[in-house]
Amino acid sequence: MTLPAVLDFARLRAAYAAGLSLPDMVEALLERLEGADPAIFITRTAPDALRAAAADLLARAPEPNALPLWGLPFAVKDNIDVAGLPTTAGCPDFAYEPTTDAPVMARLRAAGALVIGKTNLDQFATGLNGTRSPHGAPRCVFDKAYVSGGSSSGSGVAVAAGLAAFSLGTDTAGSGRVPAAFNNIVGLKPSPGRVPTSGVVPACRSIDVVTVFATSVADGLEACRVAEGFEPDDPFSRRFRETDLPARLRLGVPAEEELEFFGNDAYRTLFDAGIERARSLGAEIVPFDYRPFREAAALLYEGPWVAERLHAVLPFIDRKPEAMDATVRTIIEGARDMSAVDAFAGRYRLEALRREAEREWAKVDALLLPTSPDIQTVEAMEADPIALNARFGRYTNFANFFGCAAIAVPAGFTSAGLPFGVQLVGPQDTDEALAPFAARLQAAASTGAGLDRALTLPPVEDRSSDDIAIAVVGAHLTGMPLNGELTRLGGTLARTARTAPGYRFYALAGTVPPKPGLVREAGFQGPGIEVEIWRLSPDSFGRFVAAIPQPLGIGKIALDDGSQVSGFLCEAAALPGAVEITEFGGWRNYVASLARAA
Repeated sequence: MTLPAVLDFARLRAAYAAGLSLPDMVEALLERLEGADPAIFITRTAPDALRAAAADLLARAPEPNALPLWGLPFAVKDNIDVAGLPTTAGCPDFAYEPTTDAPVMARLRAAGALVIGKTNLDQFATGLNGTRSPHGAPRCVFDKAYVSGGSSSGSGVAVAAGLAAFSLGTDTAGSGRVPAAFNNIVGLKPSPGRVPTSGVVPACRSIDVVTVFATSVADGLEACRVAEGFEPDDPFSRRFRETDLPARLRLGVPAEEELEFFGNDAYRTLFDAGIERARSLGAEIVPFDYRPFREAAALLYEGPWVAERLHAVLPFIDRKPEAMDATVRTIIEGARDMSAVDAFAGRYRLEALRREAEREWAKVDALLLPTSPDIQTVEAMEADPIALNARFGRYTNFANFFGCAAIAVPAGFTSAGLPFGVQLVGPQDTDEALAPFAARLQAAASTGAGLDRALTLPPVEDRSSDDIAIAVVGAHLTGMPLNGELTRLGGTLARTARTAPGYRFYALAGTVPPKPGLVREAGFQGPGIEVEIWRLSPDSFGRFVAAIPQPLGIGKIALDDGSQVSGFLCEAAALPGAVEITEFGGWRNYVASLARAA
């Protein structure tokens, strides 16, 4: 069985359900990795080590639905510690051998994901273009003449090229978003502090964020949910609560005088199309003054935060300055003449800009911005590495200063075949609330993901409210006799889905109206059963569940995307006299077969 062009979660899981073994997936992936651009990785997991990791996973959790990220291969930016692989931060003389995983790594491995290697980056995560590395420059997957975006260059390209189902990057100035835009994938930048950064070589430690690249918002969000959470030993980790957004978003778009594309008219046209796409999806478009955001963004490299980069590498740069990339060294050593007075002046200026930005935030719920206003060739970037790189951060640099969540999604291609992206930026801890609209924006752009421009993208369930999700499988489905029990309680249909393979499905005897029974059986591998996911308020959920008659009840149902949801399950005592209908894959198909037979 061949691997899909890009390794989205749904198709990988479907392949496992259809009989692809984990060892066979590993062998197919190793073959694909052998033919990949060598500039993508700094260190790959050795083939035998990857095989051993797969064997360990099978011993720990033989069934694919046993762990949330079971069997999903992922890549890691080489400034994040992975036990057993060196951490170099893109500088061979800086390399060290970590003995333990960074907390974010430990969480992902515990969830069943498999590390395939450490990816290339702009050295010490200083850059947004991907050319500042002694290991070469990963290229845009659509045109090798163009930069991949950085600093998480290898991580972005690994997902876009179908080498990883997701990858980890970091984002201080936009490094978890710009590579997404330049490679037609999604970049999720969590609000600072949600994902621990201990075990990460810092750039600006006070605002660094670990990010996720994926083919879809749904996939990236699934990985983020595993990665995030308070880490008591991390001084910058924090406890958080979700911040809701209204159903109809007011999206801020920079007023005309603040829009800048540096002569890239194709990107300007694509951004205009992205605005209209958002409007067609129900958003209200609100012009706002981007100036305080832009001026805050400029502080990241023009202000004293460069001193934080110097602090991160000070012993090394004092000892071996010649080992550093010339551009990176120039930028970082620019902080040597900065003083504590400069640091406080910068902090005061940032606080003043935050207060100005609050007046603009009062007009909107979230921002819709270009991810990058421009893209450049590798040749042009190497000729003018600082000025051209600075363009890429015009709309990204402010986000961590202001504690924002951001999701970058594909938004079209130029006539020359180069990808463009937009980003939704929201207030702190709107991570979950931004996701459903971001997913709809990506789907509406019809660009697929990475090299697979025809990929079908999964929706994201809106989890920003207090509503409770429930899966229905039979007479409560839309158009079926008992659906009114949901709608009369104010229930809303969120999406359709399918169970994991381990369920049998029965037509129960003597029920009026006819009802099915869903039963989980260990070791069973069926087609999965079609379900609808509905949402009810907590009060309505309680009233609905209280009215459910035996032999039915509510329990946790595993879905084929690895998630779980409350839903209808059946007691085994009801099965004598029932007819197994698992082969139909759902109640609708079974009911249709009865109509045809009649």
